[in-house]
Amino acid sequence: MSGPVDSQSSPAVVAVTINPLLKQLDRFVEQSPDDIDDVPRDLVQEIALAVSQVFTKEISPIQTAILLHDLHLTGLDRHPDVLKECAKVMIDAAYLPDEKKLQHAVHSRKLNHGKYRGGLCDIVGTGGDGHSTFNISTASSILASSLLLVAKHGNRASTSRSGSSEVLACMQAPNHPQLDRITPETLPDLYSSSNYGFLFAPTFHKGLGHISGTRKELPHPSIFNLLGPLTNPANSAMEARVIGVKNKDLVPVFAQALKMNGVKKALVICGDEDLDEISIAGPTHCAWLTDHDEETHHREMGIQYFKLAPEDFGLKRIPLTDVGPGKTPKDNAEIMHLLLTNGMPAEDPVLQFVLMNTAALFVVSGICNDSSSAFGDNKDVILEHGPAGGRWREGVRLARQAVESGKAWEMLQKYTEYTNKL
Repeated sequence: MSGPVDSQSSPAVVAVTINPLLKQLDRFVEQSPDDIDDVPRDLVQEIALAVSQVFTKEISPIQTAILLHDLHLTGLDRHPDVLKECAKVMIDAAYLPDEKKLQHAVHSRKLNHGKYRGGLCDIVGTGGDGHSTFNISTASSILASSLLLVAKHGNRASTSRSGSSEVLACMQAPNHPQLDRITPETLPDLYSSSNYGFLFAPTFHKGLGHISGTRKELPHPSIFNLLGPLTNPANSAMEARVIGVKNKDLVPVFAQALKMNGVKKALVICGDEDLDEISIAGPTHCAWLTDHDEETHHREMGIQYFKLAPEDFGLKRIPLTDVGPGKTPKDNAEIMHLLLTNGMPAEDPVLQFVLMNTAALFVVSGICNDSSSAFGDNKDVILEHGPAGGRWREGVRLARQAVESGKAWEMLQKYTEYTNKL
């Protein structure tokens, strides 16, 4: 298991000061974030070092608050170089599963189909978009596990009424899942029982607990609100991901940060309403990371920027008011149970919202890129290509089948059963 040494057996932490860094950041406060293009490499490294020292409690709460505040004021917490380096130090500070064991567990499942190689996948958002919709990405991650190995990275709610962990904890399949029992040690074996895994952020990123109080006192989100989607603890076996961001300006920022960290398959999305999901109500701004030729790898990694609309998925536009606002975790869990057990009408707004976002992960994974159905049946596939060459309608067809076949509900049940045996 990777990660820091337990504090009980570590030497006493020596406090450090980051005053020189804070003085450098003061010079950027006077500039508009839009005017900051090239950030000096040494400054990026100093910011990342300071963030790593936050995890080890080497920096006082007061200096931590000033650091987070200054990064927000300068816009440096939304700069791709800074996000890339801070994501790296956050992963380095995390408690991670054994890389070889996890990769062996994933590869032994042999779930490859089309251009999906059988690796782990995630669909996650930054939150903080102010729309407080239903738990779309959580429901989508469960549907996706009907065909993909899913490592859903999630946490408690910070801005909405119901976070991914709260709604999952309220699910009964038939028992409540025990979220905190999926640890670095138990994660690899989970995938011998189920395609679905939920990685509860506090279990793997224990350093965040040191600053939870400081973050709550800030009058604005901090860089840690953005780092969550970039720091999945199962990163070593991750193949594909869909990441929703809370405003359109972050789409290219996240795409660049992912590219610099070597990510090969990812779709960064933001609804036109500044929604961290693919919008059911109108256009969605997208950045698709792909190497364009996964067989030869001869072509350089690229980013395609384009827009998606519900019509590209074969769906009608539905006002966001019809799919929100989000309710309590218990209420949302009841809605999710109805959805996963095929108890919703085919045209239900929430169902269509979830189908569309699930379809996006199917497309990005590559599982839609085949002339035969990923479910191994004789049903006709939809060969039509949409924006950026994606087979978005085929993704929706597979997502509907995940519900109607009961496969998605089965995977949640198996995940729940495994966590209750530990």
